[in-house]
Amino acid sequence: MTNENISYIFLMVFSTLLFVAFIIPFIKKVALHIGAMDIPNERKVHKVPIPRLGGLGIYLGFLLGYMIFGEPSSIMNAVLIGSFIIVLTGVVDDIKPLKSSTKFIGQLIAACVVVFYGNILLQDISAFGIYIHFGFLTYPLTIFFILGCINCMNFIDGLDGLAGGISSIYFLTIGIIAVIQQKTGLDFVLTFTMLGSTLGFLVHNFYPASIFMGDSGSMFLGFIISVIALLGFKNVTMTSLIVPLLILAIPILDVIFAILRRFIKGQSISTPDKYHIHHQLLKRNLSQQTVVLIIYVINILFAVASIVYILKSSVGYIIYGLLIIIVLTFILKTDVIISHEDLKEKITKGFKFRKNK
Repeated sequence: MTNENISYIFLMVFSTLLFVAFIIPFIKKVALHIGAMDIPNERKVHKVPIPRLGGLGIYLGFLLGYMIFGEPSSIMNAVLIGSFIIVLTGVVDDIKPLKSSTKFIGQLIAACVVVFYGNILLQDISAFGIYIHFGFLTYPLTIFFILGCINCMNFIDGLDGLAGGISSIYFLTIGIIAVIQQKTGLDFVLTFTMLGSTLGFLVHNFYPASIFMGDSGSMFLGFIISVIALLGFKNVTMTSLIVPLLILAIPILDVIFAILRRFIKGQSISTPDKYHIHHQLLKRNLSQQTVVLIIYVINILFAVASIVYILKSSVGYIIYGLLIIIVLTFILKTDVIISHEDLKEKITKGFKFRKNK
């Protein structure tokens, strides 16, 4: 990595960072004017109305980064069209909440643009001497992957600075891996311009937040994260497939826990509740800031393990092992999957049923 390349990376990051940090106050005024406000309720943590639309600032930072550092291509056109659809859907939802089915249609259209027009696909994978070509499953698998990333970030966006911080850690880690592997393609440019954009937003979003990213931000971040991951899946190996997913371990686990929790309760997957990972930590009488920092630290550990693994060091396996123990302990000690009270009640009912029998 030459000094020229390092200077180029710093330019990508700091130009978008400064731009987004500067433009967010104007977006706040727009949000106040059009009524794009996040109103507190029994499920939310904040106590006063907070402007949304912060995702619009991140998106504008992304566009600026592309105009300065990107190069036109059919792939980039697909990313631009898909991201516009995602942000437009999110902005409308930030102003007047949409039905989950309506948002899903917007997400699906954006994913299809990337897959069918951009031809950005997860086609095959090779690992341990085994090669798998997904064949006719390539398109649905890729669409599923994009939708999964979008909704993972949407689910985790529940505390000041949480989604933005996790995304920043992801972009930084992928950027470091790209530098190690000497990649300089489209994913390289997207990674560092998005890192600057999310850090610029965090200036205003870290606790106490003066603006939220809203669905316009969380869905856009999930979308662009999926695109960067897919661009890195060319000549896919198990390493290039798993590492990006492990960096997103916290939001992915949160979605898995939510699906299991709601399945056990017989609820719809889209049913909102207060049992997410950050809610469980808040129940331990930790402050919002402390909870976010704890999640940052765990996410950074996953990121460090991924970087060490890329460097072919066995230390990466050790860190992954410790993180698995932490996750299992967290599941057992909290109500993130099933409430301990509900579990006791089911055991008691089962015992009484057997006794009466």
